Amino acid sequence: MNGAQYENQQENIQQETPQTPYPEQVYGQAPRRNTARKSPALATILSCMPGLGQVYVGYYQQGFINIMVAAGSITALASEAFDGLKPFVGVCLAFFWLYNMIDANRRALHYNKVKAGLGGEEVPEGFTVPTGSGSLFGGVVLVVIGVLVIMDLNFGISMAWVKDWWPVLLIAFGGNLIYKARQKAE
Repeated sequence: MNGAQYENQQENIQQETPQTPYPEQVYGQAPRRNTARKSPALATILSCMPGLGQVYVGYYQQGFINIMVAAGSITALASEAFDGLKPFVGVCLAFFWLYNMIDANRRALHYNKVKAGLGGEEVPEGFTVPTGSGSLFGGVVLVVIGVLVIMDLNFGISMAWVKDWWPVLLIAFGGNLIYKARQKAE
């Protein structure tokens, strides 16, 4: 076999060898674990607590929105003011709970495809890969909640007022979302 035939044969072998979805995988060796991958199964299991699967994948805002929707629905079910709507709210909550689990799985799969450099799919709106950047608003909210809990636990400052004023947090969160939407529109 001369040199030209050998090179042609090697090109044919390379063309016939299927490309692996992960560039770090070497032919004949076990694939190396990509540390940037997110487990879709783990994201689904974590979503048994609504929003936790999204937070695991890196979609923090979506995760916190999901937990607020679930908590609000449970609060509505426990309230006497919603007696006539309890079946409707209950069915909506069950649907949302299952949707939340499927959404976390899809987001993990999408995250892995983008990180592996695979394309060929149209990305749904709002399904971008998280950048890992934080949120000033979310950070401030968490710091305030932490300070209030520390004051209650260590200094005996009563937190009884929280049961009457917790909806202010929802108003602030909604206002932040409206502000961000208006900024994007401009």
